[in-house]
Amino acid sequence: HAPIGLRQPGRLLEEAWQIATRLGWAKTYDAEYLALARLLHCPLLTIDARLTRAGSLEAEIIGPADL
Repeated sequence: HAPIGLRQPGRLLEEAWQIATRLGWAKTYDAEYLALARLLHCPLLTIDARLTRAGSLEAEIIGPADL
């Protein structure tokens, strides 16, 4: 079992906007995942190839095969 808990870092939206701006994204939806991973100092697990390509410079990204 993996521990799961609610986290609400105060800087999440600010960090997400900065990431979205750097990546040229008009919205923060995907950038919020990257920002949360950065703020929690943990890798982001995703199967989204676009997010992996674009976000790999912003956060550590792993896929299911890396588990």
